[in-house]
Amino acid sequence: MRLNRRSALALAALTGALLATTPAGSAAAAAAPRAVPLPIADAADVVSAGDRVFVSGGRNSTDVVVTAANGDVVGTVSNLPGPTDLLLSADRQTLYVALPAANAIAAVNTGTLTEFARFDTGAGACPSSLALTGRYLWFGYGCSGWDGNIGRLDLGRQPAALTTGLARDGYYGAPLLAAAAQNRGVLLVGQPGLSPASVEAYGIGAGGALTYLRNNAFMAIGSNLRDIALNPAGDTLYTASGAPYTVQAFPFADITTPSAQCPTGAYPAAVELSRDGGRVAGGARASYDPDVFVFGLDGVEQARFELGSDLAPGGLAWSPNGARLYAITTDWTGARPTTLHVLPVPAA
Repeated sequence: MRLNRRSALALAALTGALLATTPAGSAAAAAAPRAVPLPIADAADVVSAGDRVFVSGGRNSTDVVVTAANGDVVGTVSNLPGPTDLLLSADRQTLYVALPAANAIAAVNTGTLTEFARFDTGAGACPSSLALTGRYLWFGYGCSGWDGNIGRLDLGRQPAALTTGLARDGYYGAPLLAAAAQNRGVLLVGQPGLSPASVEAYGIGAGGALTYLRNNAFMAIGSNLRDIALNPAGDTLYTASGAPYTVQAFPFADITTPSAQCPTGAYPAAVELSRDGGRVAGGARASYDPDVFVFGLDGVEQARFELGSDLAPGGLAWSPNGARLYAITTDWTGARPTTLHVLPVPAA
């Protein structure tokens, strides 16, 4: 029997706890997930600093909503034109916010929730993707057409030094960026929205010099790339594309054949590595099936969750201790609010 959308949402609300399950034979299921409506019409990204969670409102917003670890809304950071990608510093005390509508990147204190710096990225840049390697804050930018490229802010200089046009070739719109928490020498760059999809590996040298290393084998990534990630060591990359219906892992040194595949069902949209790099979260824009999955590095499923609405592209974040996943959903019909889902994850 095929459920209509309203029936599917009601069923999800009644059975969310049952769907947050570990594989067959496991001793216990995770605690019940929680869904918290947010005071924004849309959402672009989510990150967790541990005691606080941040959700950006997207290009038509001026707000980043702040919640407690359990999802309760505790504040808002305002006056941020079109906030999209969010990035935390290594000590989680600074939140960087991409502001494509202002051609800038904001820096916000995660304790006081105040903006203390705003970095200009140049006229017509429209930065919308961020990555951090030590003193270098990288951003993927592009406003329309084939104007996408990579920029760099050297935060070790006062004022921060801006460099743009660092990519080997241009991209169709702003590229996706990902860096490795424990390896400052690599940067992963993805081309979203095209078929076939592609990613490129770059090396980072002295003075932040960016060197092209390689790209993927033809069609290896699939179609319509939505999200990318690097493990902490920077030796394995992960992709979530509209097709194939799996999150794929590839060696950073040879983007040819997947080293692991994590099945998510139709239209993968997000991938996120736990802070220790030991678990993979994958999400899909599934209308009638579970939306979020937790996998081991071997691709074996450990948990799954039904959200009852559409997962935002890239809309997953792990808590620093790996005990929770955060997911953001939006509803293009406007029938349901933008929602933060707090998903307790069973121990591995």
